[in-house]
Amino acid sequence: MLNSIRCHAGTLAAVAVLCAGAVGCAHAPPAPPATDDPEPFVLTPGDMVRLKVWRGEDMTGDYLVNNDGVVVFPLIGPMTVTGMSADSLKTTLVNAYSRYVRTPSIEVLPLRRINIYGAVQNGGLYPVDPTMTVADALALAGGVTPQGDPNKVDLIRDGRRIRAELTEDTRIMELPIRSGDHLYVPERSWISRNIGLVSTVVSGFISVAIVLLNDYLDKDR
Repeated sequence: MLNSIRCHAGTLAAVAVLCAGAVGCAHAPPAPPATDDPEPFVLTPGDMVRLKVWRGEDMTGDYLVNNDGVVVFPLIGPMTVTGMSADSLKTTLVNAYSRYVRTPSIEVLPLRRINIYGAVQNGGLYPVDPTMTVADALALAGGVTPQGDPNKVDLIRDGRRIRAELTEDTRIMELPIRSGDHLYVPERSWISRNIGLVSTVVSGFISVAIVLLNDYLDKDR
């Protein structure tokens, strides 16, 4: 009889461990991110330049960096900007526009154009700036669907995962991100989407198992 009790107790313990493991999957810690260092936020082909000129509405706008690394700015014309930072481009533009505007006040913001897809409301191509967080970028795509996991976003380039499981608070400037890259939002696991149901089932199963074991022990007394 003692061996039988031990057998049933072992079975119950194994079941409890498996159930606890299933619930724990919904809260498993994320895998550590890749260690790629952020790339310098300089302009490359495919980027955009957001230019704001005070008292120069006709010059204000978003301008594409073409495949040759050239931007065509109003009044100035074509300018090669590849490898330039926002500060260096601003200095160049202030000097250039001083011929047309007295003491020009200019703001320059570099933008990466990235694809946002997966479990988002409106996947597509969106411009993001270095001050944004991943949450800000996902908001451009209408936000994450109820099935999506905003804290396990992957950065993908040419079909290869560059950084894994980014959180909503990750800043764009912290990522080795380029125009043409993808932010992919995966769907949460079935267990994490139904954690209440799983917890109820597990609790009920363990309760029933305990009752059955107690009944068995009472009969053997």
